[in-house]
Amino acid sequence: MEELKEEAKEYIGMSMSNMSTSDRVHASRKGKRIVLALNEIYKETKDEDIMDLMKEMTVKKQKIEKRLKGRP
Repeated sequence: MEELKEEAKEYIGMSMSNMSTSDRVHASRKGKRIVLALNEIYKETKDEDIMDLMKEMTVKKQKIEKRLKGRP
């Protein structure tokens, strides 16, 4: 669980500049995987820190997906 939280924090802090399209696709899929894994943990623990991490990750993932769809 701790390594998943660390991975989520790295994802949130990741730079989006100079990302190729394939990097964005990879980052979007990685974000989805992490959020779903955190969600499974949240269902059992109801830990607010996990919910906050999921919210931050979702915002970052949406920004990446906006760029994938062609909107700067």
